[in-house]
Amino acid sequence: MTTQRITKEQLKAKLSTDYDALLAKIADAINKAQLGHIIDQSEELVRDANAQFRERAYQEAISLLDERAFSPSKDNGSTEMEK
Repeated sequence: MTTQRITKEQLKAKLSTDYDALLAKIADAINKAQLGHIIDQSEELVRDANAQFRERAYQEAISLLDERAFSPSKDNGSTEMEK
């Protein structure tokens, strides 16, 4: 079994829109909170946004691995049967 790898560049390309949405949610939560209550009124929203992003990032990383697993190898064009 070969170890399959993904690059941060591949993951970054897949997640750039999601990352921008995360930042927007964080900024929105902070901006909507009243002064003196910023942590209390924004913490849960920010935590939930981060949890959603974390799940999405993990899903995309696994998806990239799956794509590599089912695409022809660039290193070796022969299959196991040809060897």
